[in-house]
Amino acid sequence: MGSRTWRLGMAALLGLLLAAVPEVASAAGRPGTAAAPRYYLALGDSLATGYQPEDAGTLQSCGFPYGYACDLYQELQVAHPNLEAVNLSCPGETTASMLSGVGSPCYSEGPSQLARAVQFLARHPGQVALITIDIGANNVDGCVLASGSIDESCVLQGFSQVAGQLPVILTALRRAAGRGVPIVGMNYYDPFLAAYLLPGGTTLAAESLAVTLTFNRLLEGVYGRAGDRVADVQSAFRTFDLAPVPFAGTVVPLDVALICQLTWMCDYSPPNIHPNATGYAVIAGAFAEAPALSGLLR
Repeated sequence: MGSRTWRLGMAALLGLLLAAVPEVASAAGRPGTAAAPRYYLALGDSLATGYQPEDAGTLQSCGFPYGYACDLYQELQVAHPNLEAVNLSCPGETTASMLSGVGSPCYSEGPSQLARAVQFLARHPGQVALITIDIGANNVDGCVLASGSIDESCVLQGFSQVAGQLPVILTALRRAAGRGVPIVGMNYYDPFLAAYLLPGGTTLAAESLAVTLTFNRLLEGVYGRAGDRVADVQSAFRTFDLAPVPFAGTVVPLDVALICQLTWMCDYSPPNIHPNATGYAVIAGAFAEAPALSGLLR
């Protein structure tokens, strides 16, 4: 399928998926006197954990050092030195496994990550200052085949799962957290832009951009309907900036150069989709710039 046809198909799919996402109303907070906020709750997959293919150090309450949750936590501590971090994220988690625990690398015996988050919120009413979440990437990352092509049916299935399951996750979190707790999700960078540097890889890079654009619009629509904010990681990684820049003895689009500089896709064997320490810091910066965090960072 040509890249133009692929983009048109993705755009049409996005319209159908967004139309299918239910309206999610914010639930009222629980009555009673609330204690001062004390916790930052991080949820999601390996990005929230801060996974890196090389030694990430000792896992801490905020995740691995140099992961975005730890970076963000350190920034939050400047204004709130008594804030504690609780990171329940799980590498390899999908929206489905986060909901049920089935197939979860961390919570297969239950309760699921979502159930544990709800339990934590119930035990600490009024004490959670912030919830961050990134989820959905593992629903679609496996759709890039070893042959260098994209399995379209796999992408469609992943999109459908996220469109149906992420609203359920956000509704449960909002009901447990109450109205006043910021919940901030994120959109995604495109690690498969690195294919641009491979022989014949420009088509895969272009198609992966089309998938990323559609996926991020889907995510933004779901978070927006839930009344939650989105950290704009897509823009922080300049994902659609095609300006030519010199890189490794040649000229490539800026988004390709940045993927090589901010992830392990270009200088690690085998290539790895996760950010390096600098990339995680960029993600943390995108979260810090979300309007919902402005009051917490003062």
